[in-house]
Amino acid sequence: MTTLPRPARTVLVSSIILSLTLPAFAKTPVATGTGGAVATISEPASQAAIAILNKGGNAVDAAVAAAATLGVTDPFSCGIGGGGFMVIYLAKDKRVITIDHRETAPASFTPSVFLKDGKEMDFETVVASGRSVGVPGTVRGWHEALDRYGSMSFKQVLAPAIDVATKGFKVNDNFSHLVQENEAKFAKFPATAALYLRNGKALPAGTTLRNPDLAKAYRELAAGGVKAFYSGKMARAMVDAVNANSGNITLADLANYEARLRQSVHSTYRGYDLYGMPLPSSGGVAVAEALNILEGYDLKSLPRAKAEHLYLEASRLAFADRNAYLADPEFVDAPVAGLLNKDYAARRRELINPEQASAHAPAGDPYPFQDDVSVPLRPNANKLIAEGAHTTHLTVSDKDGNIVSYTYTIESWGGSGIVVPGYGFLLNNEMTDFDFSGPAPNVPEAGKRPRSSMSPTIAFKNGKPAFTIGSPGGATIITTVLQTIFNYVDLGMSMPDAVNAPRLSERNGLATDIEPGFPGSAQAQALEKTGQHWNKTPEEIGAANALVFNPDGTVTAVSEGHRHGVGSALVQKPAH
Repeated sequence: MTTLPRPARTVLVSSIILSLTLPAFAKTPVATGTGGAVATISEPASQAAIAILNKGGNAVDAAVAAAATLGVTDPFSCGIGGGGFMVIYLAKDKRVITIDHRETAPASFTPSVFLKDGKEMDFETVVASGRSVGVPGTVRGWHEALDRYGSMSFKQVLAPAIDVATKGFKVNDNFSHLVQENEAKFAKFPATAALYLRNGKALPAGTTLRNPDLAKAYRELAAGGVKAFYSGKMARAMVDAVNANSGNITLADLANYEARLRQSVHSTYRGYDLYGMPLPSSGGVAVAEALNILEGYDLKSLPRAKAEHLYLEASRLAFADRNAYLADPEFVDAPVAGLLNKDYAARRRELINPEQASAHAPAGDPYPFQDDVSVPLRPNANKLIAEGAHTTHLTVSDKDGNIVSYTYTIESWGGSGIVVPGYGFLLNNEMTDFDFSGPAPNVPEAGKRPRSSMSPTIAFKNGKPAFTIGSPGGATIITTVLQTIFNYVDLGMSMPDAVNAPRLSERNGLATDIEPGFPGSAQAQALEKTGQHWNKTPEEIGAANALVFNPDGTVTAVSEGHRHGVGSALVQKPAH
């Protein structure tokens, strides 16, 4: 485990015990105060976390409560049918822990599982089928977090989510739009259509949506714990749902699923210590490599366009290496030490022209920069594979200084589209995060975890928590986290401004992804002078959530100010 030279920080908080009747807060994307804090994309989820903190729970308890509630209110991006990565800071022990509960490939998988007659199968066809479903890890991850580091039971932390699922919540425009985009996929599966469609069409905004089947699933978890998910009736229902739709998963696959506690990725940047997620998430390594490249420039002295040009070029180089080398560490011996080496970053930096954008960047050779005498895996030129952009990130701190930065997902919007009959949750399509063909580090194999981009991050300065950041967005997660850190540290923006600034996602593709409203702007025109060019179809990128630990002992929770229907930031004791 990672040990940090930091004294435990305690902030006094009211000892009044509140019931789990969720209070009515005015939804706001920024809040500052003392005690615990939370930022999520969903008001009921943020309220669930505060309710648990007010009952004496810690940050881990509150994070699971928020995540479970997000499974009700944001079911198309997350839920117990998926997996995720949790980064935890334990203030008393002064250490950072990561819990990998990424989905795994069923035992039936081989490297040719997505090939037919030697050719790659159609991506969208694979997504909307049981073939795309990995063994879910979320419930096992929650169990490990609560059992090791929490102070409450499943029954206590699931109570707010059960309440929301039972009583229902009002569908907003964003929710309705997501269903509309997935009408064809959802219509293929009767249990999904019954829950989210009316006469084949999306639920209109303003509809009260109740999910009694998901409430039942949560009650079974509350009563029976982790075993209620991985064996028995719920497990049988999952297996039947997958195998009825061209999948091949077994009860043994579920029973054998294990979460992993892994050493965090530690890097430094301009006086900050950053702790992120290790493989099979590529996020921690890719963000760290890009920051190492940027560290060689005096970005604060440069015009914004010059600095942003360098950010895009550093991201391009980091993605070239990510695509070439990174995958599940239990299957691939990736050169992580070399990729994180500052001297290797200096070598990569030499490829950047400060005045001119490059085209496609080649992968570098990190092996000379690590103490490794094994035969190295040399990079193949891999095409950029599609990676679902639809995940959720939440972050929580408590009065004792414990922190959770947590990203979890079911992959594409609505995952595979398969709702487990009788249990009300969608199953993931995480197996489509594998490369469909090789040779490549990230090909499908039995028991393997597909490479992810999830990048939950906690930053420290002088041994004390400074900020957390994370986002959904598939491979754009890495660039959202990287750009937010760049905006905050190098451009000197406040965290709300850093989160709300226009996002640019360069992933070593043919063009940089941008958001609506960016083309034609002064910022765009300045960057175009260096030869940067943009994807012709702008789309909203990410939905970030952050915490900032202020020098005066207060904490500021920050969520999106305009993306994804505006986020929800709450603190236990608001500053006046």
